[in-house]
Amino acid sequence: MAKRFDDMISSSARLAILATLVPGEAIPFTELKRESGLADGNLHVQTAKLAEAGYLEIRKGLRGRRQVTEYKLTELGFERFRLFVRQLEAILDSEAGVIRPVLAVDRKDDSEVWS
Repeated sequence: MAKRFDDMISSSARLAILATLVPGEAIPFTELKRESGLADGNLHVQTAKLAEAGYLEIRKGLRGRRQVTEYKLTELGFERFRLFVRQLEAILDSEAGVIRPVLAVDRKDDSEVWS
């Protein structure tokens, strides 16, 4: 049975943004950019989409004479991110199609592989 993932979070860019914001503190644009690895334009577009969906809050204010934009995960955003992670965990924990690592004691000596 295929799991239905939240399309808003399934994007790697938006997933990176939400994962960065999970600790709960408001993060300025420059820090979010550095942590997510996204370019200015892409970060702006993706945070706007997340804010429109109610997953994050965008705060603009002044620090001294500079305009600062900060981002904070909303309660809805946190809950949707948590659900996304739980869906991934459920897939990893399921018995169907599990790829199990071979324990070293069960493997032949690596030198025998090439003989």
